[in-house]
Amino acid sequence: MTHFLHSQSDLNAALAQLVADDPRLVPVLDKAGEVTLRRAEGGFAGLARTICGQQLSTASAGAIWGRLKDAFDPFTPEALRRARADRLARLGLSSAKIKSIKAIATTIAKGELDLDAVAELDADTAHQILIAQHGIGPWTADIYLLFCLGHADAWPAGDLALQETARLAFDLPARPTTKEMIAIGEAWRPFRGVAAHLLWAYYHVVKRRDGAPVPDKPAKSKPKTPAKRKK
Repeated sequence: MTHFLHSQSDLNAALAQLVADDPRLVPVLDKAGEVTLRRAEGGFAGLARTICGQQLSTASAGAIWGRLKDAFDPFTPEALRRARADRLARLGLSSAKIKSIKAIATTIAKGELDLDAVAELDADTAHQILIAQHGIGPWTADIYLLFCLGHADAWPAGDLALQETARLAFDLPARPTTKEMIAIGEAWRPFRGVAAHLLWAYYHVVKRRDGAPVPDKPAKSKPKTPAKRKK
């Protein structure tokens, strides 16, 4: 069964079930305190916004997204597909992000990608469809599924904050790799996305206590060969 987090009560109920199924998470929840649901717009706009935010601070990503959304109203795949690259660049998008957004816009406009249909799929199937698109890597796909669609089982295993939280919460000798995080998440199906919300909340509390700067958005792990890999 596919679960979605449409409201705070949905998250609270799923979190209670998750912790009941895995008692290791009880002290994590105790320290994290309130876990707040974060949701954003879905569809093409949500996916474009997720791409805009790749490897940027929340402030920078928000500024670029604001200019982009204001420049194209309504914000449709057809409008972005036809947009001049130099105009998009003046709004603050990098050449790689311009290429990614225009490619996705073209795919949607041609009817080759149906984001409404993707929204109804289980996390693994939706993930595979999204990463098959140009410019959408695993992190981007899972962040879109989790925050834009409210998918309760999306699992951004490559997120640095989640990896660091797993190390701290479970007293691991080193920060888990993406592959190791995928394995860790298996115990939390079908609520891996709920576990992600919990771990991010824990991360904020622990890092604030330690006096370290706390990112206000999930942190994408950096690829070893950025020029050759999707974001």
